[in-house]
Order: sequence, then structure tokens, then C-alpha cells
Amino acid sequence: MSYKFTHAVVRSTPARRRLRGALVALGLAVTSACNSLLAVDNPGRVADTALDDPSLMPVLENAAIGTFECGAVNYAATAGMLAGEYWSANGFVNNHPWEWRGVIQIKGEPGSCNYGRASTFMGFYTPLQQARYQLEDTYARVSKFTDAQVPNRGKILAEMRAYAGYTYLLLGEGMCSMTVDRGPLMTKAQTWAIAEQRFTDAIAAATAINDKSLLNMALVGRARARLDLGNLPGAATDAAAVTDTSFVRVAEFSETTPSRENRIYDLTIRGEFLSVAPAYQGLTVNGVADPRVPVTNTKRIAADNVTPLWLQQKFTGSGAVSLPIASWAEAQLIYAEATGGQAGLDAINRVRAKSGIAPLVLQPGDDFETAVLEERRRQLFSEGQRYGDMLRKNLPFPTGTNRKSQTYSNLTCVPLPDVETLNNPNLSS
Repeated sequence: MSYKFTHAVVRSTPARRRLRGALVALGLAVTSACNSLLAVDNPGRVADTALDDPSLMPVLENAAIGTFECGAVNYAATAGMLAGEYWSANGFVNNHPWEWRGVIQIKGEPGSCNYGRASTFMGFYTPLQQARYQLEDTYARVSKFTDAQVPNRGKILAEMRAYAGYTYLLLGEGMCSMTVDRGPLMTKAQTWAIAEQRFTDAIAAATAINDKSLLNMALVGRARARLDLGNLPGAATDAAAVTDTSFVRVAEFSETTPSRENRIYDLTIRGEFLSVAPAYQGLTVNGVADPRVPVTNTKRIAADNVTPLWLQQKFTGSGAVSLPIASWAEAQLIYAEATGGQAGLDAINRVRAKSGIAPLVLQPGDDFETAVLEERRRQLFSEGQRYGDMLRKNLPFPTGTNRKSQTYSNLTCVPLPDVETLNNPNLSS
């Protein structure tokens, strides 16, 4: 068995930049997971046993987080198309089926971290599965050593559990069903239950080392998992525990290599491959532009010669512009949904105030759930959240034909890709 690394290990902080020398010396490259049916043979592999060295644990830590960041941005971009935040504005056959939800095409596109600025393919299954494996594997390896052998061991363990929780969470939200490590079919609820446990472990580990950022990340993650599972009191309790109004945990990007860039920026502003869909164009609050959904009308037709080109302005660079993974604002909106009533409305208005927006005033007969889902739609625009909300609340997906005369399928959640169903002995016939 061997282990492979993504070049995404080179991340933006000074400590992580110092790992470059170690990576070059080891000749580590490419992505994927040990013994994974999604793996690709690569001569740069090193033997699995060679990694049982405590000095390499920071390298594994950063490799795992880098792969997660690839998976997170691919999820956000792909979920954005599936949820109708974005329209395909190009004619590439590996892109537009995600808008009209072509079942056969989607099953053949599990996604990848091997992309460049001109790449138009979508999908998130492979990157998130690779990240899940690396995070779990690194946790197991680090657990074997002592604090004296591995500096910041407690932090690494907390990170691996928190980020692993998010891989299960996102895969549970986006996929119709799941499987891990060639195992049997798992329901969405079973997947979220694992996510909840990973976050619970992360909360304990982060508390032990007094790392508030990791603690808040895990609390938001567990609140979200509990919301998915229908545990509203548990979701509210976790969300309320995130009290730092400035808290946000992000996926970091850089321009050191194209596959470390923010793909949403590359797919929209840089490449003009995606256009903001009409439901997100020109949104206002009390007659003024809503700052939570910044978009611009280019007043041009996109390269497909059909789609009016509207570009998002939330992510205006491919390098330092980060993607929120967990935030105080999200925690407040989870609390609002889980509690309802005046307490829920107060939470909504705390988030609105943070963006300089006047309080929401509900009129008699207004539905609170509709209101909170609309706040989430706007506040969490292009963060991969709307898709989960649509599936969780059984909200309608587009039907009929689109502007390109393409027929929407009845697919909502993402089915397991062919690479899994054809190779997993528990799934293949």
C-alpha cells in the first residue's frame, strides 16, 4: 500500500510554506488515497510504511487539509449549479449537464483536483472522498505518537477530526447515498451520524488545547449535522455556543498553482464559464442592493451565445480570497431555524445587522421557515449551502426545458458515480 500527496499541501501560512523543502526531498506529488479505487498510479508514490515517521506528520496534516480545500470549493461550485445559483454559460459537454442534472453524465463525472484555469468539469465526490481518507489516515497515524514526538499533536488531532466531519457532512448532504472504503451502502442519516461523531471528537480535542477557532468550527459543523438529522434542540445548543461574532473558518487558496486557486473565481470572473442565475440577480433589501449577494451585469451574452452574463463579486480573486467553511453568521441562522419564534427572528436580525441591513419585520401570516430559508439563501450565497437546504426541505428544482432547450431531469441528489458502483464489490452486480 502507498500514500500519495496533493501539491495543495503548500498553503498560505509561513509555517506551511516551510514544508516545501520536505516535500521536494520526498518527491511527493499527485492526489488520491491509499488503497482507493479512485487512485491513479503515480511513480511519485512512497511506501505507506515510510510515513510512520513523526517528523512527517505536519506534511500529512497539510496534505489532508489541502485536499479538503479542493473538495470544498468543488462542492460549492457544483452545488451552486445544482441549486440554481449558477447557469452554465459555455458549450462544454462536461459542464452544462450539471445545470439540467443529466443523470448519465453526472454519474460519469466524480470530479478531480487535477484542474487548471480553463477546466470546466464539475463534481466533488472524488476530492471529498480523497480528503476523507487522508484526514482519517493522518488522525490514526498521529494518534500512535506522543506529544513529545509530534509538535502540536493536539492541534493536528483536532483538525483532522473537524475537517473529516465536514467531508462526511458535505457528502451526506450532496449524495443520494454513500459508501466509504469500498464498504456497503450508507444512508444520508448514517453518513451524518459519522459526521456528528467526528465533530464531537473535534470539540473535545479543541477544548483540551483551548483552540477557539477549531472549537467553533466543530460546533458549527455539529450544529449543521444535527440540523440535517432533525435534532433541532441539539443544533440550537451547538449554534448558540458560537459567540464570537467575528468567527469564520475558511478554505485557503493561492496562485502557486492553478489547482490551488479558488475555482469559483476561475469558473466565473476569470473564465466566464458560469453566470449567476436570474434568481440571484439584482436582489435588494428595502429598495437597495443586497450586499450579501454581490453580482454584476456585464451586459454581454456569454460564450454559449444564449446566456446573459452576470458575474458574482463575492470571490474577486483566485488566490487570497477564501471560501467560508463555518462562521458565526451560519451558526446564528442554524439557531434561528432550530428555534423559530422571536428568538429565531432575533438571531436573523443579528446577522443582518452585521451586514448593515435593517431588521427583518415579519407581517401577520408570514411563514418563519420561508423567511429563514431566504436569509440563508442570501447570506450563504455561493458557499454550497443552498443545495443542502433544497434537499433537506424538499424545495422544488427546475423542471421542463431551459433556455438552451435542454430538458431538466428529475434527479435532485447526486447518485454514486460509476467509478464507485462499478468497482465497489458491495455495490456492483
